[in-house]
Amino acid sequence: MTGLLWLALPLLALVGWSVGRSRALALAGAPSGGGSRIELHSLPAHYGQFVLLWASVPPLAVLVLWLFFGGALVDGWAGAQIESSGLLEGTKTADQVLVELRSGLATLEGEGASPVHVHAAQGLARIEGTLHLALFGAFAVAAAGGLFFARQRITIALRARNHVERALHVALLACSVVAILTTVGIVVSLFFEALRFFQLVSPLEFFFSTEWSPQTALRADQVGSSGAFGAVPIFAGTLLITAIAMGIAGPIGLMAAIHLAFYASESARSWIKPLLEVIAGIPTVVWGSFAALTLGPQVRALGDALGLEVASESALAAGVTMGVMIIPFVSSLSDDALNAVPRSLREGSLAMGATESETIRRVMLPAALPGIVGAFLLAVSRAIGETMIVVMAAGLAANMTANPFAAVTTVTVQIVTLLTGDQEFDSAKTLAAFALGLTLFFVTLALNLVALRVVRRFREEYE
Repeated sequence: MTGLLWLALPLLALVGWSVGRSRALALAGAPSGGGSRIELHSLPAHYGQFVLLWASVPPLAVLVLWLFFGGALVDGWAGAQIESSGLLEGTKTADQVLVELRSGLATLEGEGASPVHVHAAQGLARIEGTLHLALFGAFAVAAAGGLFFARQRITIALRARNHVERALHVALLACSVVAILTTVGIVVSLFFEALRFFQLVSPLEFFFSTEWSPQTALRADQVGSSGAFGAVPIFAGTLLITAIAMGIAGPIGLMAAIHLAFYASESARSWIKPLLEVIAGIPTVVWGSFAALTLGPQVRALGDALGLEVASESALAAGVTMGVMIIPFVSSLSDDALNAVPRSLREGSLAMGATESETIRRVMLPAALPGIVGAFLLAVSRAIGETMIVVMAAGLAANMTANPFAAVTTVTVQIVTLLTGDQEFDSAKTLAAFALGLTLFFVTLALNLVALRVVRRFREEYE
């Protein structure tokens, strides 16, 4: 039933808009005898939007309240009935009975049927039916009441546009607050979990040790369970792969943007730019397969031909593949930044006798530098956050090396590895993922601050 009510919301909004607009048009209709039309304060569409809000927001609030509190209400009522039935056995609680019932662990038919589970199933069905009926009634009352109230308020003097704009302002403010609170919640959750980790592992070991082996004992007699949590090799691998990727994507993407902005014809630009942007839509697992099955063996064969020792999984294969993948981030955004520079700057430079290349190097690129820095920063963030390509092409070995032919790992890969499978959130092994995430957050924050300083400096110079 809840799903049907959610589907009914757009229909209610459409009915409210139609009712409000029709009412406004009727009020503004020309009087008999050929007189002029009555001037409304707002457009008819604003009156329709006014009724739309009143017809859809109250029932939406009912559904949101049910979404947050409906499950707890059902469980509380059902649990109270189970406890009052006197059928609980031993130390089993009403919550355990409900969990067993919903997970299918309880038998409700045959000789093995437990009386408490049968009673709980019957009571749960009655409670859910009653509460769903109450939800439907509250939804209908809220929708009808809002629609009737809004229609009655539509008069010639009603400032419908002001009401609608105020509602939109509140909605936009709420979205901003949700975004801010979500970010704060992520940071706070990471911080407290990382704090628990640093109570088990010294921060000096985490930030300065060069050995990473996050194995902790699950039993007192377990062998090979000595853990080492030095994160330096992980961040070194992350920086190595990111540097290789940006060494590919940076120059190629920027040169492609310059060509598209200044040298390519309109017909060439119309098909080159979409083809570049298609690269960004290829799934990363496809790039990882290409790196592991095609590029990796080629890199190893090249290393053997040159007499170099190359691992089957190398940072070079992962970095090159990742660099090709993020070329569209640099090229597309840099092209937009170059095209956003006022044409008068380019024409003035050419009029002063500068060549096309001199104009690009000395005028256009410095003027578009804020946008280009933003493009590079987005590409760096994309490279740092990539996981699948690294897993398939660079491996899981935490090696402290600057050799691009060696196998390395990254922060995101280790986070996935630590949080895969059975976790014990009281162990340093699992909590290390949160420490890595918090550290990576501050690293990317530092990159953003540096880029922001660069953008502000050059934006003041060229505006």
